[in-house]
Amino acid sequence: MISGWWLVAGGWLLVRIVHFVTNHEQLATSHQPPATSHHSYKMLPVPALILVIEDELEIRRFLRASLAANDYDMVECVTGEEGIRLAAMRQPDLIMLDLGLPDMDGLEVTRRLREWSKVPILVLSARLKEGDKIAALDAGADDYLTKPFGVGELLARIRVALRRVAQGTQNGANAAEPVFVTGELKLDFVHRQVFVGEQEVHLTPIEYKLLTLLAQNAGKVLTHQQLLREVWGPGYASESHYLRVYMAQLRRKLELDSARPRYVLTEPGVGYRLAVLS
Repeated sequence: MISGWWLVAGGWLLVRIVHFVTNHEQLATSHQPPATSHHSYKMLPVPALILVIEDELEIRRFLRASLAANDYDMVECVTGEEGIRLAAMRQPDLIMLDLGLPDMDGLEVTRRLREWSKVPILVLSARLKEGDKIAALDAGADDYLTKPFGVGELLARIRVALRRVAQGTQNGANAAEPVFVTGELKLDFVHRQVFVGEQEVHLTPIEYKLLTLLAQNAGKVLTHQQLLREVWGPGYASESHYLRVYMAQLRRKLELDSARPRYVLTEPGVGYRLAVLS
């Protein structure tokens, strides 16, 4: 009888212990925070960093306010030497450069940067002569904006430069099948084909070479001399009438309205650029 009683008591005790442990685990689970999926966190885009090399205080204030209002980060300096040092240290996405710096000419800054960097350089200058623009572009600048300028035009030039870099990065990552696309214009470099929409466009060898050169530098102004040297050779750098004829032919084949081009744009007195469109 005693052993039977202990058997019943032991069974009852075991049931109570299991019941207690189960309730305790459920209570602990109910107080745990809900599992958080990694998909509930969204990575915010990193603002583009723009280096401004400019000795005029008012221009720097204007740029600081304009860039901050449009979600760009800015680092600034007033001399060419400091600008070169910051470019190496901070690795900006874009450089805005004044030509009239206190320690050296902006053209020299551009040439020194181009010895090791491909970062887009947007020149901001009060120099109005076409020769100054051409010299800056030949030295390696990507674009030229004449002071004074408005916020709208400045932001448009920034977007073009940054899109060109992004597109170049994508093409580089897909080097096995390099295809350039801007708007409805597509260049297949492997098969040497050009399309506008679904329609293939047949170009002459010189027209194709011109378009390829513009596409490889999309968004960047190429001077008349640069285009003539690359396509026709060093001996043709002054034959600008060749360029006018072939650019007119190229526009007739690519543009819906060649009088109002969307792709091949003219920089009066300087050169041409291929527009970067979404």
